[in-house]
Amino acid sequence: MPPVIASSTPPGPEGLRSARARPPLLRHPISSGAPRREGAWRAPEALHPALWLGHQLGTPADAARSSGFAGLDAHLPGGGWPCRSLTELLLPHPGVGEVRLLAPSLVPIQQAGRLVMLFDPPAVLSGWALGEMGLDVEQLLVIQTQAGGEPAGHRSASGRLWALEQVLKSGHVGAVLAWLPHLPAEKLRRLQLAAHAHDGPAFMLRDLGVQQHPSPSPLRLALKPAGVDRLDVHILKRRGPPLALPVPLSLPAALPGGIASPWAVPTAAGEEPAPRPPRPLAMATFVNLA
Repeated sequence: MPPVIASSTPPGPEGLRSARARPPLLRHPISSGAPRREGAWRAPEALHPALWLGHQLGTPADAARSSGFAGLDAHLPGGGWPCRSLTELLLPHPGVGEVRLLAPSLVPIQQAGRLVMLFDPPAVLSGWALGEMGLDVEQLLVIQTQAGGEPAGHRSASGRLWALEQVLKSGHVGAVLAWLPHLPAEKLRRLQLAAHAHDGPAFMLRDLGVQQHPSPSPLRLALKPAGVDRLDVHILKRRGPPLALPVPLSLPAALPGGIASPWAVPTAAGEEPAPRPPRPLAMATFVNLA
């Protein structure tokens, strides 16, 4: 529908000359009856939480959970890890410090009486090491979707995807950590839709090699080691302006006894055991879907 031209100039020769001297006023047909008020403009973020200006950080619909690192929270939309959406952590290999990065945000979730689910962790977990990070192993739910010794390439991708979708939709866990190194983007989109029903953070830990592939996740970070107990966090994608430089973080100090990783590495035959060897996680609940 063409716009309505409004003019207060009376018709006739004088009116035509006046109309040529100034441009006509354009009013939208739908809003033509509403008077224009000065100062009625509203900022995009005041209209809807999904809107923001290009130089701003977006505001999530649900309150974000602090990461426990003030320097990182300052660069995350909402000031922390988002809820009801996926957060991708891209790793060059497991054990770069991803669990120590996430532990400060997982501890309050457990203290609130919610479970933390670990989906297909890449190695046997050390319950003692996780306990030293402040995590309660009795409040962990570990899901394994492969039989023992089965090669990673033989896993049923559809079965894993279905299981994780059900977890996100169930609302029975407070946080999810899922190791999905090479899950295709179209399958990740299904998880992003399922995450809308999950009222906590959901972390997808993937291989750094998928960095150039498209992703539906609103928040995407690359983690790279930067020295002893140091981690560089590269924010690849967020609801807001791009960040050119990485965010340097100081992780909690290496665990006592020389153990800096939650993964329990078996001692080779003939070697002397460590003074406090990491014991495999035994108190958590394991569900094998193979």
